[in-house]
This record gives sequence, structure tokens and C-alpha cells, in this order.
Amino acid sequence: MTYLLSLLDKSPIPEGAGPERALADSVSYARHAETLGYHRFWLAEHHGNPDVAGVAPEVLAAWILASTDRIRIGSGGVMLQHYSPFKVAETFKLLAALAPDRVDLGIGRAPGGLPQTTQALQARLDKAAPADFATLAEALESYLNDDLARPLPRVAPRRILLGGSPDSGALAARLGWEFVFAGHFNGDPALIEASLGAYRAGGGHAPALAVHAFAAPSAVAARDAVRETRIFRVTLSDGRAVNVRSPEQAESFARQAGDTQYTIRETHPHVIAGTGEDVRAELDALAVRFGVQEFVLDNPVPDSTARRLSIELIAAESRRAAA
Repeated sequence: MTYLLSLLDKSPIPEGAGPERALADSVSYARHAETLGYHRFWLAEHHGNPDVAGVAPEVLAAWILASTDRIRIGSGGVMLQHYSPFKVAETFKLLAALAPDRVDLGIGRAPGGLPQTTQALQARLDKAAPADFATLAEALESYLNDDLARPLPRVAPRRILLGGSPDSGALAARLGWEFVFAGHFNGDPALIEASLGAYRAGGGHAPALAVHAFAAPSAVAARDAVRETRIFRVTLSDGRAVNVRSPEQAESFARQAGDTQYTIRETHPHVIAGTGEDVRAELDALAVRFGVQEFVLDNPVPDSTARRLSIELIAAESRRAAA
């Protein structure tokens, strides 16, 4: 079975190290992914998180584009509600001019951080009239197409919406964008089917699926490495909800939001873990079930050596399957 494999990177900071090491690891990881034949290398946006260095995917993308030759580089994704669509269009048009036909502009609607960082990011915005995400996305599409936002690259950046709902799938289709379902946050099969179905019903084609995946030389070693992978969903009394990586972050989110009537639900997201052959077999099954032609792999293990070995094992199995 043929499908594309891509990677999502958060620039995790190794224990006892600093952001310099994390960012150097991301560059090395991207270069290695390119030699292994991965299709895209995407950079996440997280704010105020002591465990990751990836706060500005557009800045890191420029550095990695200059450090690689072929692999597509982009954002997974820009949290659009914090920014001017015009400025985002300018930034990614500039990247596309620097590295023709290699730039991906992925956007999402998650806050990417706790309330204090969101407040700091949105300090100049009108709190009484928050912008609708769909309206922001439509404005971004307009600026990407017109000549007000410059430069005007020969090949425009490819547009991708990363979402986790049928509404997101429908919006991506309406904009004529690619769509990636965030299965690494919510792998509910019914929700995946509904979201991809909404995208296809609106005229979208070739959706992708983001998943947690990790390979090791043995299935036991792989399962042991991902055993502690957890997501904590904090829901505030007004219905707002966000996924974070620790109960401390969940409590901090509620405290910064000034809410005492909140709930926290711990989940163990499904991680495709095993040997390279095991991972490939499960990806094959998901490709058949959901009709996707690309997977974006999010590796939940922070150790850089283990991450490099994981993508080697998965790529080797993909080459064997293709042969």
C-alpha cells in the first residue's frame, strides 16, 4: 500500500539541556528525515511550555529550509487566532520565495499555550469582539491570493488546515485547502470518519491523518518507551476545553483562566508502537479504513536518539513494502 509519510516536531528540550540543544536536534532530525525520504517536516507552535522550544514555526522553518534541499517544510501549525492574517500571508509568501515549492502553511485554532500566554499574544486585540476562526482563515486565503501581501513568489505556499472536527473539515474544503485530522489528540474513529467525510462532501480530496507513532527494535521496547504518554483535557465551567500534557499544566490553565469549577480528564492517547513492521501494518490498516493517502507522525518520545532510530525503522519498512 502506498501513502506518504511526514513528521511533526515540537523541538522537545532534553532533560538538563536548553533550547539551543532542542533546536539543533530539530535541524538534525529534519535533515535525517530528508535522507530517509519523508515527504514533509512540520513544526508545531507552543507558548510558555518549559518542555519545548518550538514557539515560532515560521522562524524555525526558515532555518531548516536553508539546512535542507528537498523535503517540504512548514507549520503544523500557526495558531491563527493570535495573529494578523495579512502578516501570516506575508511571512509565508516570503518563505515560499526563499524556497520555491517547498513551503507548507498549516494553521490551527488551538491556543497553543495557557491563558497568560494567550493574553500576552492577544494584548492588542479587541477582547469584546474576538475574531471568528473561519473569518480569519478566509482573510488569510484572500491575502495569499492577492498582490497586497508581498512578495509574490513563483510558487505559492501550500495551505493546510489542521483540525479535529467536521466543521474544520468543511472549512478546509470550502477554502480549497488540504486537511489533516488531528488524530494524535483525538483518535475516535467515528469523529475521524465524520470529519474526513465533511471534507470530502465539500469537495476536498486526499486528506491526511496525524497520529502518534514510535518504532523500536522490539515491540516490548517500543511499548515501554510510550507507556507514560498521557493527555489531560481540562474543561472550564464556560465549556472551553484544551488538551495539555500534565495535570500541573491543566491546573495552571484553570487557575490562569480564573476558574474554580473545572474538570480534568486523563486519557492515554493511542500510540502506534512496535517494530517498524508493526507500525507499518497499523498504518496500512488505517489507510484502508479511512481512505487517507498521507500520515503525519507525531513521536511522543523526547529522546533524540530514539526518535531518529524510530523514523529509520519506519522508513526502512516502508521501502521494503514498496519493493
